[in-house]
Amino acid sequence: MMKVLVIEDETTNLKLEHVVMASAGYSVRTGESAEDALRMIKKDKPSVILLDLKLPGMDGLELARRLKADKETKDIVIVAVTGHASNFSKKEALEAGCDAYILKPIDTRKLPKQVAEVVSKKKVKKQR
Repeated sequence: MMKVLVIEDETTNLKLEHVVMASAGYSVRTGESAEDALRMIKKDKPSVILLDLKLPGMDGLELARRLKADKETKDIVIVAVTGHASNFSKKEALEAGCDAYILKPIDTRKLPKQVAEVVSKKKVKKQR
């Protein structure tokens, strides 16, 4: 079972993403900050992180940069999720190391499939 870590500081979005991904068969853990993410990743590395970019303290872009710069975490698939496209562009997210970019409000019917597609594409790239 694929492990997903949802990092989101907005409680409603956090619960929604958790329910959607768990209902699709993923093992889901949640946190509300980049610091939560770093602690949780050390204990149990996820396959995928659904990462809100606007977080208290360290923002999602900085977290993505740190994770991609670390040999222990560089292969984790990071899906940027934001409702602030004017503050966090797709270009910035991809340059920071995110593997995909999804705008809020998320489409609950599409999210698990979008995540699966990103993971699949990354596996194909890694095999080359």
